[in-house]
Amino acid sequence: MMTVILKPDDQHQFNVATKGAPNQVVKYCSTCLLNGKVVPLTDDLKQKIMDANDGYARRGLRVLAVAGRRLPDSMSNDLTTATIATVEKDLTFIGLSVMVDPPREEVKKAAKVCHRAHIKIIMITGDYSLTAKSIAQNIGIVDPNKPLTVVTGEELKQMSDDELKEKLKGEIVFARMAPEQKYRVVQTLQSMGEVVAVTGDGVNDAPALKKADIGVAMGVTGTDVAKEAADMILTDDNFASIVAAIREGRGVYENIRKFLLYILNSNEPEAVPSVLFLLSGGTIPLALTVMQILFVDLGTDLIPAIGLGKENAEKGIMNRPPRSPKSHLINKSLLLKAFFWYGLLASIISTAAYFLNNYLNGRVWPHLAASGLAYSQATTMTLATIIFCQIAAVLNIRYERNTMFNKHFWDNSMIFIGIIFEIVLLLCICNVPFLRDVFGTAPLLSRDWLMLVCIPIVLIAIDELRKLWLCHHFN
Repeated sequence: MMTVILKPDDQHQFNVATKGAPNQVVKYCSTCLLNGKVVPLTDDLKQKIMDANDGYARRGLRVLAVAGRRLPDSMSNDLTTATIATVEKDLTFIGLSVMVDPPREEVKKAAKVCHRAHIKIIMITGDYSLTAKSIAQNIGIVDPNKPLTVVTGEELKQMSDDELKEKLKGEIVFARMAPEQKYRVVQTLQSMGEVVAVTGDGVNDAPALKKADIGVAMGVTGTDVAKEAADMILTDDNFASIVAAIREGRGVYENIRKFLLYILNSNEPEAVPSVLFLLSGGTIPLALTVMQILFVDLGTDLIPAIGLGKENAEKGIMNRPPRSPKSHLINKSLLLKAFFWYGLLASIISTAAYFLNNYLNGRVWPHLAASGLAYSQATTMTLATIIFCQIAAVLNIRYERNTMFNKHFWDNSMIFIGIIFEIVLLLCICNVPFLRDVFGTAPLLSRDWLMLVCIPIVLIAIDELRKLWLCHHFN
C-alpha cells in the first residue's frame, strides 16, 4: 500500500489517500463510499469487492484499490504525530482502479520459440496471483497442457529449499514476491544445475540480476542500479529480443565449430603422404611438398573458413536443447567428423589421385616417380584434389543437418568468393613459371580437370545422403 496526506480542504471529504492491493487495503477499511454516502463496510460488501477484484484479475487486468479518510485537524497540522498505525486505519473504501497492460504481440511467438528450444520461462511478479496466472497463460509462458502451480510470497516463506526445488521442476508462477525472494528462486535454480537468466528494471531487482548467470536489465525503463548490476541491457525492453540474442549466440557458437571442423579436416590428407612415405621406407615418395602443404593452410583454406564464420544461423537451431555448460568447443563429435568423415574421404581421394596420376604416366609402385616432370604432375594432382575436396567440405559444413540446396544457398557470398579464390590460386601456381618453381607444380591436363570437377559433386551427394539419414532418424 501507499498513503499520502494532503493539506486539509473543506471542499473535499478526505485528506488521506491510500492505494494498494485490494485484499490489503480492505483490511484497513471500516466504511465504504456507496452512492455518495459513507456506509459501514460489511462482510457482504467486502466479499463483493474481492469478487470484483478476482474477476478483473482472471482477465489479466491489474487492479488497485483506493481508499481515504479525514484526519483530525490536530494531526493534519502537526504531521510529527502521524504514523502508519495512526493514519492507515478506519479508512473508507472508495473503489477499484483497473488497468490493462497488454503484452506485445511478439512475446507469444517468442515464448513458443523458448519452449521448442527447451528454455523454461518462470514469471516472478509482485502482481496478484490470479493476475499473474492469467497473464502467464495468455502469453504462453507456461505449458497449457501441464498443471500450473502459483506460489505467493507468503507461501514461499513457509517453503523449504527441497520443497521449492520440487515445485520448480514443474510449471510455476510466483506472485506477490519480495525482492529477496526473487534472489532465493535464482539461487535455488542454480543449485539445481540450471543456467539462469534474470530480467529486471528496478533497484530491488539488482541482487537477483547480480546473482544470475546472465542479468538482463531494461534499457528504457530500467534504473541505473539495475543496469549496473546486469550483464546485458535491452535497448528496446522487449522479451523477444532476448530470444533473438539466444538464437544469435547459438549461431555464433555453431559457426565457430564449423570453422574448426573445416580447418581440421584438411590436416589429415596433408599428413597421409608423410605417413605413407615413412611406412613404405621411402618407396612411396612424398605426395605433397612442404610448400604445397603451406599453400593449402595459408592460401586456399583462409577465405572459405572466414566465410563459415559469418554463416547465418541454421534453420531449426532453436529446436535443439541447450548444450551442457561442461561441453567443450572441440569435442569427440567434432573430431570424429573432421578426421573420420571429411578428412578420411579427402585422404582416400587425394591418395588415389596421386597413384592414378603415376599410373597414367606409366609409373606403378614400387617404381613411382620421385623427381622430374612426372613427380611434379603427381604432387600437383594431389594438391588440386585436396583443394577440390575442401570446396565440397565448405559447402557441406555450412549446414549440419539441413540440405545445402535451399533458398539461402547464395546468401553467404564470402563462401563463393573463397571457392573462386582457391581455383584462381591453383591455376596461378600451375601455370605461372616462377610460381611453379616455388611450389614444385606442373600444369594440369584436361583429363585432370575433368576428374577434379567430379570430386565435389560426388562428395556433396554422399554428404546429402548422410544428412537425409540423420534427419530421418533424429527428427
